[in-house]
Amino acid sequence: MAQSVELVLEAPIEAAIRSEWDRLADAGLPSLQRSSAGPEHRPHITLFAADAIPAEIYAALPDLFARLDLTVRIGPLMVFGRRPGQLILVRAVAGSAGLMELQARTAELCRADPVGQFGAGLWFPHVTYARRMYSEQIGHAVRVIGADPNYLARVRHCRRWDGSRRTVRWLTQEPPRANFP
Repeated sequence: MAQSVELVLEAPIEAAIRSEWDRLADAGLPSLQRSSAGPEHRPHITLFAADAIPAEIYAALPDLFARLDLTVRIGPLMVFGRRPGQLILVRAVAGSAGLMELQARTAELCRADPVGQFGAGLWFPHVTYARRMYSEQIGHAVRVIGADPNYLARVRHCRRWDGSRRTVRWLTQEPPRANFP
């Protein structure tokens, strides 16, 4: 999906997740770590994604996030997918009432398909760690990064990601970046 609305985590949690991405890569496992990643490549929670989102919808989004201030708990590892080599390793994010309400309002504004993955009650909050993982690699990944760090993160920043142009537009004030190479 080329367009998305994403919550960005506070710098200490971003750095901790990046460290876990690095440990996966150092162990020879798939990871979202990228040696040449630009500043837009950050751990995040996707509230909505689609092939395209009309400009008038994006124009209305900043108002939705004007007073964004949530606390989220990032917990255990989970696996999405059913086919070997197509598995996605994620950390679950506890769906607090505030987070679930914000996602539902975002999905409604963005005209989400009610029976799609961003429809009411169908969205599962998470932070992605690796794509294209084989089932035989899951156990090794758990040993490398641990099953449940139980991170508590404050979320006060939201962005629009335009995957076709590879650009970010902040819907809130841009947050400071975590310290990483």
